[in-house]
Amino acid sequence: MSMDGLGKVYGDRQVVIRQGETGDCMFAIQAGRVEVVREAEGGDFRVAVLQEGDIFGEMAIFEKEVRSATVRALGEARVLTIDKKTFLRRVQQDPSLAFNLARMMCTRIRRLNAELDTLRKESVARAPAPPAPLSAESGMGAVGKW
Repeated sequence: MSMDGLGKVYGDRQVVIRQGETGDCMFAIQAGRVEVVREAEGGDFRVAVLQEGDIFGEMAIFEKEVRSATVRALGEARVLTIDKKTFLRRVQQDPSLAFNLARMMCTRIRRLNAELDTLRKESVARAPAPPAPLSAESGMGAVGKW
């Protein structure tokens, strides 16, 4: 990682933020690309690839929770850190920033909802058929008919 002008330059696969760490700032990608990865017992899985102009880590500006994913550079990436105080000052200067952030967060929520719907449909399609109900002829269908 090096400091050149604004932002920090991260090398390929270098971690910008790590899942589970407490955060207090968000980030804007000035150049390059990063991947967002969720770490789980079965291994890591990629949630998204972000590029120049995208932001991440914004939830830390609004709540004191741990990071929900790890973000690492894909190749060289320049990333600007934006703390809560700076963000709030910029929103006072230009309220449309807050609107644009809310719109971006809504887009991400809609995309995640669509992905959940797809996973549910795939899960239902793979589920085995329920067993056939027992009939009265089998002698097992109703109580007292043995």
